[in-house]
Amino acid sequence: MTLSLTKYRTKLIAKIMLASSQDEVKRYIDTAMKSLEQHNLNGHIVSRFIEKILDELESFSPMNKEAQQWSNIKMGRICFNQIKRKLDLASPH
Repeated sequence: MTLSLTKYRTKLIAKIMLASSQDEVKRYIDTAMKSLEQHNLNGHIVSRFIEKILDELESFSPMNKEAQQWSNIKMGRICFNQIKRKLDLASPH
């Protein structure tokens, strides 16, 4: 990827925060995951990317965000938790 994963994660979180709807949040996340997949990143790197996004989304407080932003944060957390569960189920232990 031309962007570092840290910058990519930061941009994705900014897009999630500014999304105008929960569907838009889902589209941003789907696009990001497809991009990571197209770059053939190691599954461990993708898992770590998701964990870091979840950590950051979970660090936000509803008291410091507008209603739409908080709704977007919750939708992002739901989507990334679902993706994480799917990856955990797919990975051999």
